[in-house]
Amino acid sequence: MALCSSFWVLLITYMLIGISTNSAADLSAKFYDKSCPKALRTIRKTVEDAVSNEARMGASLLRLHFHDCFVLGCDASVLLDDTANFTGEKKSFPNANSLRGFEVIDNIKSQLENMCPKVVSCADILTLAARDAVAALGGQRWNVLLGRRDSTTASLDISNSDLPGPSLDLDALIPAFAKKNFTAAEMVTLSGAHTIGEIRCRFFRSRIYNETNIEPKFAKAMQALCPFEGGDDDLSPFDSTTPNNFDNAFYANLVKNKGLVHSDQQLFANATSSTSSQVRTYSRNMGRFKKDFADAMFKMTMLAPLTGSDGQIRTNCRFVNAA
Repeated sequence: MALCSSFWVLLITYMLIGISTNSAADLSAKFYDKSCPKALRTIRKTVEDAVSNEARMGASLLRLHFHDCFVLGCDASVLLDDTANFTGEKKSFPNANSLRGFEVIDNIKSQLENMCPKVVSCADILTLAARDAVAALGGQRWNVLLGRRDSTTASLDISNSDLPGPSLDLDALIPAFAKKNFTAAEMVTLSGAHTIGEIRCRFFRSRIYNETNIEPKFAKAMQALCPFEGGDDDLSPFDSTTPNNFDNAFYANLVKNKGLVHSDQQLFANATSSTSSQVRTYSRNMGRFKKDFADAMFKMTMLAPLTGSDGQIRTNCRFVNAA
């Protein structure tokens, strides 16, 4: 299928404003057509099977991609395990005992190494897996340019500092996304990823017990799932309406003051703000949200990819290749 004209408009725009530190010309939608023609099909099938087995895995793969790209760019640095001589990103505060889906990526990589050794990068696998996971739960697919290479390093410090957390106010969320070249509107759009997935009690307890801009019956229902003391790791869905469907219910919940975490409800904390207006629009127009989300995710995939002779093609996504 030919790429649509709006895709090329987005690509040129992102190149002009410097989304990538490397030339996007090194990436191509057809990068593996000859070198590993069954790669995309294999990735999609494995992701669809994983999501069918556990719907939550769709959100986990999307989050894994987000936490990768927001640190050093979309370079699979988040997948690296710690070793005696290397510190990765998995033990940062936002990631420790939280990120999931590594086994799905391992499974895909193993299949592709048997099929096409040393050809398909972990960074491309992760980028495609996020797209396919969203599609498996009803979201819109987005175009992905391929040819990324894998990093040989990681940054625990940036992982701790640059990933926006659930307690942030709006005036902190906007610059956190702006640091990665996303507008405030794109921040609202990307926050819609919380229409799927779950979060631990410890990260929303303060909101459901202490905040006033929360619908009382919703707060009471959430308190039954997250006690005032204990149960820190008990899970609840971000979107209590349709937790396993990629739709616009997340925004409809915000309009009703049913956002589960503080940072989400901040998008609709002031009914006259620009973000609140966008939330209302998305709550009424699912098609608009899905299209905007696909566009914003394409932009995310272009965050500082390693291409050409930079990086490497890891044979095991958890470790840098031996010299």
